[in-house]
Amino acid sequence: MKLDIIIRRISAVLAVVLIYLFALSFYLGSKGFYFDPQDNSVKFKINEANAAEAQKSLPLNIVLPWGHSLGSDKAKVTIYEYSSFGCSHCADFHAVTLPKLQKDYIDTGKVRLVFTPFPLDQSSLKAAVLADCIPTSKYFDFANSVFDHQMSWGLSLNTEKSLAKLAEPYGLSEEDALACMKNTKIAQEILNLRQEASKLINIQGTPTFVISSPKGREVYFGALSYAKLQELINKNL
Repeated sequence: MKLDIIIRRISAVLAVVLIYLFALSFYLGSKGFYFDPQDNSVKFKINEANAAEAQKSLPLNIVLPWGHSLGSDKAKVTIYEYSSFGCSHCADFHAVTLPKLQKDYIDTGKVRLVFTPFPLDQSSLKAAVLADCIPTSKYFDFANSVFDHQMSWGLSLNTEKSLAKLAEPYGLSEEDALACMKNTKIAQEILNLRQEASKLINIQGTPTFVISSPKGREVYFGALSYAKLQELINKNL
């Protein structure tokens, strides 16, 4: 093979690699990820500045869309979480904050968490539909797994197949999972809940939290650190 042909082929491969890396970097940035060169890993960008204060209050007589829940229905404080499976800050909440919240407040009967999917894109909608086909007792375990593997299915060329593999440990075969994600009835129900939440709360992005107690209801847009969440919960207990 002539040298000039080899050079052209190498150049073409390098061009493809550079385009891929550029596209990957753009995608990661849009999803809230960044590459850390110190340990060669992809990490979340965490931004709590826009969640420091309540953006609005809601009357107690408004019926909020009900979703899957953790904790006692007798808990004094209910936290409504509106979350998109493709949202990096939502994934961070489930990976870092929720385990502490569950140990200190949910398992002790003080707080109930109500999770309502608020998909921001088609892939997140497919994940939300699939989660609805998982047995109720395993819903949050599956949801946490979807958040944990957000990078793999989010960057996959076949999102549905990647999500279907995640469902297998929770009782759904790949065939059943793929069929589930084509269920337009479930998808429409999720979109209806999203539309209702948008109208009642005027959600600007995810995650959005409504902290409800007999003292009132306050809406917080954006990520909340565990320390901030503790402060808000204790204020309402």
